[in-house]
Amino acid sequence: MLLNATSTAQLPSAAAEIVSFSANERIFLFYGDMGAGKTTLIKTLCECLGTTETVTSPTFSIVNEYIGAKNRIFHFDFYRLKNESEALDMGYEEYFYSDAYCFIEWPEKIPNLLPDHYVKIQISVTGSSSRQILVEKI
Repeated sequence: MLLNATSTAQLPSAAAEIVSFSANERIFLFYGDMGAGKTTLIKTLCECLGTTETVTSPTFSIVNEYIGAKNRIFHFDFYRLKNESEALDMGYEEYFYSDAYCFIEWPEKIPNLLPDHYVKIQISVTGSSSRQILVEKI
């Protein structure tokens, strides 16, 4: 599925399409350059899933937890990981296999720990305020 967002005002409808497209998948991997809008899209997805909490980047805490309307949501930012053993040490499996939504920024830092099935979201900058969002089920 390919989505184009020419402004942040279009993100709520894009998030609703992503949630609908993902069906029962709970693991979402976000790829894109620094500043592409991964955290902004995750914030909108969390709102779509019913969280009323403030969604922020877990750059320093590695993971933030939110409560959605029906599920817990875990938001990971693995940018600062030096190696996969740091994800092992934090007990990533308990999160990934908890049936909660898991939104993972910088999954390329843990390639050997990724589950077999997930939703891959690639965000590409196409202009100062526009993005192309490619969504695939793997």
